[in-house]
This record gives sequence, C-alpha cells and structure tokens, in this order.
Amino acid sequence: MPFSADDLAAIGLTLRLAGLTTLLLLVLCTPLAWWLARTPSRWRGPVSAVVALPLVLPPTVIGFYLLLLMGPHGAVGRLMQSLGLATLPFTFGGLLVGSLVYSLPFAVQPLQRAFEAVGDRPLEVAALLGAGPLDRFFTVALPLARPGFLTAGVLSFAHTVGEFGVVLMLGGNIPGVTRVVSVQIYDHVEALEYVQAHWLAGTMVVFSFAVLLALHWLQPARERT
Repeated sequence: MPFSADDLAAIGLTLRLAGLTTLLLLVLCTPLAWWLARTPSRWRGPVSAVVALPLVLPPTVIGFYLLLLMGPHGAVGRLMQSLGLATLPFTFGGLLVGSLVYSLPFAVQPLQRAFEAVGDRPLEVAALLGAGPLDRFFTVALPLARPGFLTAGVLSFAHTVGEFGVVLMLGGNIPGVTRVVSVQIYDHVEALEYVQAHWLAGTMVVFSFAVLLALHWLQPARERT
C-alpha cells in the first residue's frame, strides 16, 4: 500500500480542514466582497490591501503573529481563557483560523470580480420591478456571480490543501490533530523516506493540475478564448 496509516490520517485531516475553510470563507467573504465591489468609500483601498496581505507576506510571518495573538498572552488567548476556553494554538481550531486568514484573498478577490462584473443594469431593472435590496442581492446578484463562487471555492480549497508555513507555526506536528499533508511530506523527507514522500508529493502535483484544469473549464467560454 503506497500510503501508511499516518499518511491517510494526514490526508483526511487536510481534506477536513480545506472543506471547512472553504465553506466558512464563502459564507464570511460574500458580504465583504459585495461591499468592496459596490462601495464608493475611501476605505475600500485600505481594506482591499489588508485582504491581499496574505498574497505577499511569508506564511511564517502570518503564522507567527497569529500564534502571538491567539497564545496565552495574546488578546484572543486571554479572552478565551477568561471565558474558560482553551487557547487555539496547536489545535485543529487554530489551524482553521490560520487557514481562514491565509486563504482570505483567494475567496474575496474572485467574488469581488464576479460582483463587479454583474454591473448596475440588472440591479436597476430589478429595482424598477419592485425588488428590494436583499431581494436584488439574492435573486439577481448571487445567481449572476455563480462563476465567481465556483472559482473562489476551488481556489480556497486548493490553497488550504497546500499550506505549510502557517499550519506548522500554529499547529506544530501532532499526529491526527494538526499534522496535515504538507507537514507529513516534510517529516518523510527529514526521515529520508523518499519513497513515501514521492507518493504524497506526487499526489499533490496531480491534485494541483486537476485544480488548474477545473478552473479553466469552469470559466465561461468567452473568458477561455
């Protein structure tokens, strides 16, 4: 069998992390992307810059500051301790928070572009027909932005699967709890277990290719030409 029990546990944990991250990002980022696409506020630029920070910051920097923030001496850590809750670092919950932050732009930016592509005309027509703001959003904007949701979902899932620096900083290397596929590959290489590393790394290569191919075919035909 090419995968050991630890490999399978890491794969299962990674898929669970990526699935939850994607679902939460699509829910949480939709109103933010809508605001960025429609607002004339002068805060649009700074907010867009903050959203895009994970694209340029090293993952270890993001992981380090999240570790400080959520640790026992950080603001979030102290708040959780005051509520009688455990701190998040080195738990699955900590990995989830780190993944949400790290993959944020991969959800927000496709959704923002999709909402911008909707334009004003369909919403104005819906308003003339008596549709309220919420009705226009759910019955006009969301259906028209469907390609953006598909792109955001695929990119967020794939990006979370490929995380290394953030998850290692926040979760460490706890089997069955925080050891994801990227960390498992690193462990195999450190132990000179190149055959096992090849199997996992090769699977990641095939997965990444499939994601890029899916993104190509999910785009409308006019965008592929």
